[in-house]
Amino acid sequence: MDLSNSVDLSSFAAEVGADDPVTCVGARCLWHVGGDVHPGAREVSAPAGIDWIAPEEMTVSCGAGTTVAELDAALAEEGQQVALPAWGTVGGVLAVGRSDHRRLGYGPVRDTLLQAGVVTAGGEVAKVGGPTVKNVSGFDLARLLVGSVGTLAFLGDVILRTRPRPQAAAWFRAAEGTDPFALFRALYRPTSLLWDGTTTWARLEGHPIDLDGAVALHGLEAVEDPPPLPPYRLSMPPAALRGLDGRFVAEIGVGLVHLDEPAEAAPQSEEVLALHRRIKEAFDPAGRLNPGRDPLSR
Repeated sequence: MDLSNSVDLSSFAAEVGADDPVTCVGARCLWHVGGDVHPGAREVSAPAGIDWIAPEEMTVSCGAGTTVAELDAALAEEGQQVALPAWGTVGGVLAVGRSDHRRLGYGPVRDTLLQAGVVTAGGEVAKVGGPTVKNVSGFDLARLLVGSVGTLAFLGDVILRTRPRPQAAAWFRAAEGTDPFALFRALYRPTSLLWDGTTTWARLEGHPIDLDGAVALHGLEAVEDPPPLPPYRLSMPPAALRGLDGRFVAEIGVGLVHLDEPAEAAPQSEEVLALHRRIKEAFDPAGRLNPGRDPLSR
């Protein structure tokens, strides 16, 4: 199989054009991230559809407008999955760059993207990254696009890394009073460990016998779902989570804290802001891609 993108992006590039302000729209599930797009920006949508699945290479190619749910259903038939949150479109999830509760076990969203066909601010088609894990050298521009909220280029089609689908996966609740940090050290590769200051929830994946053993050893109780994650996020060193108070849900081992209200973020250094400006000027000097959005405002 030719492990390359074969989606024709010429129509998408023509739609994006090279002049007026334009925004790429997916499922609008996290449309608020990065701020509001300026009124009057013309809307376009990326191509959708699964191009190919190569289970033996553990890769898949699809249009960025494909929903994660559709992609997940197709990969399930091959006993595989992608480590992308289940909301919205593939391109939207990558543009936002937010992992779901499985980041502890699966890593960040950016690790899923291998190659992307993109449309630049000048309306040209370009390719970044490579179709396999070990053939990329130089600057990893594909990862730079993840989390850029569509301000550097628009994703048209992508090649993603897949992973085996676990034989069993379930959520469990630990006994009240359990130290989440001690449980984190004791469990074998939990996919997620959530803590709200009182109760700890763990997501375990693997062979059913292994899950049964962990339940018996650590006194876990099966539950349908963990608590819903509040909408606002704060990143901090994982070791600092122990000092949290108030209402929150923290991802132990990751350092993400989910809050009901936005937390006051530390100001960005001038060095970071200057680098951000230089990157934007290099990719989109006219500021026409998703005008109004800012990846640093998340």
